[in-house]
This record gives sequence, structure tokens and C-alpha cells, in this order.
Amino acid sequence: MKTYNSKNIRNIVIAGHGSRGKTTLCEAMLYLAGATGRLGRVAEGNTVMDFDEDEKKRGVSVGVGVAPLEWKDVKINLIDTPGLFDFAGGLSEGMRVAGCAIIVTDAEKAKYDVGAEKAFKAAEKRGISKFFVVTKTDAENANFGNIFEEIKAIHGPKLCPVVVPYIEDNRIKYFVNFAQNKAYEYKDGKSSEVEMPQSEKLDAMREMFNESVAESSEELMEKFFAGEKFTEVEAISGLLQGVVDGAIYPVYACSGYNLDAVDLLLDGIVNLGPSACEKSGEIATDLDGNEMSLPCDENGDLAAICFKTIVDPFIGKMSYVKVVSGKITADTSLYNSRTGEVEKVGKLIMPRGGKQEDTSCITAGDIGAITKMSALKTGDTLSSPKKPLSLKGIKLPTPCLSMAVKARKKGEEDKVVAGLLKLMEEDPSIDFYTNQETREQIVSGLGEQHIDIIVSKLKNKFGVEVDLSTPKVAYRETIKKKVEAQGRHKKQSGGHGQFGDVFIRFEPCDCDDLIFEEEVFGGSVPKNYFPAVEKGLRESIEKGVLAGYPMVGVKATLYDGSYHSVDSSEMAFKMAASLAFKNGISQANPVILEPIGTLRANLPDENMGDIMGDITKRRGRVLGMGPSEEEAGMQEIVAEVPMAEMGDFSIVLRSVTRGKGFFSTEFARYEEAPANIAQKVIEESQKNF
Repeated sequence: MKTYNSKNIRNIVIAGHGSRGKTTLCEAMLYLAGATGRLGRVAEGNTVMDFDEDEKKRGVSVGVGVAPLEWKDVKINLIDTPGLFDFAGGLSEGMRVAGCAIIVTDAEKAKYDVGAEKAFKAAEKRGISKFFVVTKTDAENANFGNIFEEIKAIHGPKLCPVVVPYIEDNRIKYFVNFAQNKAYEYKDGKSSEVEMPQSEKLDAMREMFNESVAESSEELMEKFFAGEKFTEVEAISGLLQGVVDGAIYPVYACSGYNLDAVDLLLDGIVNLGPSACEKSGEIATDLDGNEMSLPCDENGDLAAICFKTIVDPFIGKMSYVKVVSGKITADTSLYNSRTGEVEKVGKLIMPRGGKQEDTSCITAGDIGAITKMSALKTGDTLSSPKKPLSLKGIKLPTPCLSMAVKARKKGEEDKVVAGLLKLMEEDPSIDFYTNQETREQIVSGLGEQHIDIIVSKLKNKFGVEVDLSTPKVAYRETIKKKVEAQGRHKKQSGGHGQFGDVFIRFEPCDCDDLIFEEEVFGGSVPKNYFPAVEKGLRESIEKGVLAGYPMVGVKATLYDGSYHSVDSSEMAFKMAASLAFKNGISQANPVILEPIGTLRANLPDENMGDIMGDITKRRGRVLGMGPSEEEAGMQEIVAEVPMAEMGDFSIVLRSVTRGKGFFSTEFARYEEAPANIAQKVIEESQKNF
């Protein structure tokens, strides 16, 4: 593929709800443009974009797919994103580098889905242009009018019908393109122009189209009021201005499965989609923190953003980048703003789904991939070592579902760790760490399907099978009463014996650790043994007397004791302190403490009652509620909830809010567990013991 100027590049992200035909639409566009020799099908697992084995097997996209095509001397980079909420990280990656979002809806379902709503909001936050595409117009129960009215009810006069179906006898007969003022009939994927049909519905939509065009300039507005028809050039010019400004959302009807009107959509992308030079300029920051405007210019300062990473055990690492300014060639040295290191470029390629085509250059506004950049991660900025720059990174969704992961076969623990670290490079919305307290390896994702894909990739890519379980909760123990206890260690085994004798006062305090003090008078315990006593106590609090959890909030005061001039030693006093701990703590009314987290749940107003009820069932306490600061039109509930009760909250929230809700939790403090909960914790610990 030849190198294109940024004026002739369109970076288009395809987004929307799951199973609405996004990948099928991409396949149709690639096929019509001659970028692929056959028309793949999602059900057959042979599409260009869904090249991952899990995508082929499941028939859904789980990651970003990128493929370029050429249409009328314009290069269109298609960025296909997952529609399932468990893989929302892909939507964030795709939106970051696009200049226009095609939001795909479905005439068969005829609903403005949550996925479409989320895609629109993501595009709005990025400030990029938006198209609406209604697919599956050929389905038996398709209803273009219903879905159009749903979208119109939300976005009002900004919605502009450009290509709509003309229906006779409950089936599509023609597709009408208002921009060209022409109608087309499609048979076997090929179109032929027909006489423009007439109907009241078409007249109403044509009026909406004309009003949208007219509002782009005073000249066109005068022509509209004079009742004159717009020429094709005037219509496209007016629409383009509105699309770039965000004042118009064009609507295109088509059928990706049988190619109907997909060519008209490609024409629309070429004519109305903002070019890379119009939507690629960004603000960069230099090493001193100074901001500078960075226009999309291949002769400008080099700056590129890595938006996707693929790590293959056999092929190696491949980093997808968008060049914002300047250009990258095979001999370019690149400075990584995160690591501060300079790396040489490996091979430059243009990805087309799972296949690659070598290229000599990735120029400003274009998208490509670089191999063997070992330190490069998703979200990193690459620039010239002579003028280091940083671009805004990628805001990814926070993992909300955690599971303990364990290798199924002994001896494969290192393979699990290595595999998960590689998967985290591919998908930064995965989190993985070892809980030092529970000694469990914890993997976190965006939902059950996300976790399931992680497990599947560990097996398919890295040859290791794992088992999942609910993570253990890191409880604590403390005391509620002041007690005094003696610890006396005496042992005679020939020669020097062992002798240590201490009296220690234990009492509750507000601290996360042990507070050790001494009040010894008269030298009953020599000062040189104080550290040994403290060490014995610190080792003892690592395992409490109820369930073996670490103890907190304990103050220990050494106030008396005795020693032997020959037999006493540091070890003897350490043992004596341990005995005093066991004797005293069990009498000090020990209790189980459970971790309490601060929950911030964002959700639609109509779901407030259900979620507040669910929080109460989880023994949570609602602290307050009000308008969400993170997303307009949403409400936020702030509550304190025991962390042990939060395991499936992400699933419940998604189900109740139909995917609109999201939340975060942050550890707040430890709090005494109710008696019934404490008893269960103690019984469970005894079973494990």
C-alpha cells in the first residue's frame, strides 16, 4: 500500500453494542474495497478483524482489530472495537487514535443500546466526529424507522439522515442517498441506479437532511428558504462542515452481511469523515512541563502514541502506533517518555487484522505497527531523542472482578506469572499481583467473560492451565480488654539452661501495628533483653489466637520480670514474651476485624433503589448520594461495605443497570465483624488448619 498524505487518511473507529454487526460491517467494507479477496463471516471464524483464536471460537471481538483499505484515493484505517462491556479497554484504545466514530446500531433489534450510548459518550469525550450506521436492514423483522426515531429522541436536530431505505411490502426495495439525490437497487452485492421513489416518509427525512445542510452556512440557509435544491457539492460541503464541527451526526442505513449500501457508507466516510490532518492535532508536553500545540505535519516534531500491544510467544511483540506528528522510518531512533530510554525501530508494518504488510514509513496521521520494541507499552509516547515529548495517554477502565489463580500442575507457577505479565502488556485493563498476606496470586478483570478469556489465553498461548477460586479476605484480629499476663520460659538440659520471665500488660489502642513500651524498675529485666522481648511479641502478633490472622491495635507494656545471671539469654526472653502473648491475648476479649471499603457506585437514577437495597443486603451503609462527578446524567452512591461481601457486586450492578453502571472501591479501615461472621471465619480457619 502506498504512503498517503494526512489529508487523504481517515481514522475510523467502529463501536457500539455487542452483536450488532460491527465486525461484519468492517468485513464488507474491506471486501468491497478489494483489501481482502473473500467475504468472511463471523460465524465461520474467518473475518479479517477477529483473528484471535478466542474470537474465532466465540464469535465475538475481544480486542481491537485494525485494517486499512483504499477507496477513491483515500486511505481508511478501520479500527474495530469490542462491543461486550468486559472488553471495554478495546473501546478506550480505539477511541484514542480515531478522528471519527461510526456508532453501529441494529435495525433488527431497533433499540438505542447501552453499548451505542457508551460509544457516543466516549467519542464525545474525545471530541471526535460521529456517524450512526444502522445495519441488518435486510433482517426479517428489521425496522429502520423505529431505531431512527429512538436515536432522534436522544440526539434531536443534530441527527441527519443521509442514506435511508425505501420500503415496499415490508421489504427494502431501494436505498436513497440524499447527498447525491439518487436511489439505488442492490442485487448480489451490486448496485444500479433507479428512479427516485416518492413517499411521505422519504419527504420528511429529506426535509431533515436539507435543514441540516442549510444550517452550515448563511448562503445555504438562504437557498433552503428559497426552496431551491442543493447540488451534490453543496450538500457534501455543508455536511462536512457540520460533521467536523460536531453539529451533525450523519445516519447511514446498510446491510453489512449482503453488502447493500456499504459502498454508499464508504463514499460517506471519504466525503464527510474528517481527514487525519483535521482531527489529529494534539497538545504535547516537553521535559520541562511546557505545553505546545502539535499539528498533524509529517515535517513537524516527531510524536506518536502506542495504543495497542500484541505479545505472541512465537512472533514476538508488536506495538500499534498512531503518528501524530512527524514520521517514523526504519532508521528512526525513538525516545520513550515513560522509561526515558531510546530504542531503535524494529520492522515497520501495516497490520490488516492478523496479517501484516511491510512498510518503509508511518507518516503523520497514519496508523501502523512496530516490532521488537521491548520496553514500549500501551499508552506510551514515542518522540525524537533530540526533542522528547509526551502526549496524553489512554484512560482505561479499572478492573472490578478479582479471582485467585493457581497453576493446575505443580511446578508451573512461574509459567502462570510469565503468561499473565505478557497478557497485561496486551491488555492493560488486566491487573495481576501476589497478595503477600494470603499468599494468593490475584488476577483482576472487567467481568466474568474477561476473566474467562484470560484463562483461555493462558492455555492457548502459553500452554498453562489454571484453576480459579474466590480470593481469601485479609482479616485482622485485635483485643478489647486490658489484661496482664506472665510468660516464664525455663528449661534445663545439662550445662547452661534457659531462663526468661516477663510480666506484660496488653491493652487495646488505635494503631495498625504493635506498640511496645517498658516500665521496668529495679533491673528485674536487664535493658539488653528488651529488644528480645519486643521481637518475641512482634513475631507473635503475626498470627492471632482466634483464626491465625495478624493482630493490630495492641499495646504491650513490659512492667516486671526476673532473670538468671547464667541461664538468661535473648532467646529465653523472646520465648517468654511469646508465652505471655498466648496467655494474655486469649483473656483480652479477642475479636475478628474485617476490611471495610468505600464504595462509589455510578448509575442511572432509576436504578438507585435496587442498588441501595443490594448494598444493604451486603451489610453496607449508605453515606450519601448525589449527581455523579464522573459522568453527566448519572447518580453516585457513596457507601461503606465489607470487602468480603463485594465479590459479585460488579455482576449485579451490570445486570441491574444494563451495563450503564460502574463503580470503584477503596480500602477505608478495619472494623469488628459481627458475631455470626466472625464465627464463620474462625470455623473456616480451623478447617484449613
